Amino acid sequence: MSQFASPATPSGIEWASLKGSLLVIEPVEVVKGIATSFGTTDAVRATVTVVDGPKAGETYEDALVFPKVLQAQLSSRVGQKVLGRLGQGQAKPGQSAPWMLLPATPADEQTATKFLASQFTAADII
Repeated sequence: MSQFASPATPSGIEWASLKGSLLVIEPVEVVKGIATSFGTTDAVRATVTVVDGPKAGETYEDALVFPKVLQAQLSSRVGQKVLGRLGQGQAKPGQSAPWMLLPATPADEQTATKFLASQFTAADII
């Protein structure tokens, strides 16, 4: 095993591909004033881990979370692990339905706990 880490790959998230999946999101910071092709906006920088669904096991490191409702749910949780199932709220006229985390059930919590425990290897413990 090398002492060096490989560079992280860009982690653009297609939220639609994760709809209905159980996610563990670890917000790192709130980033203000990001210039995008749609203008200047804010985002939450986070690590997003997919626990179940078609993309189970995928991790998006150093991802920027742009959807406004998700930002609101995550910005006060910097430094914590947030567990929820990705869903959508009601669309306002002329707008897309907002992406949001739906509350995790006790069964979701058990699934996530088992999943995260399975991600550790002997090297992680040493």
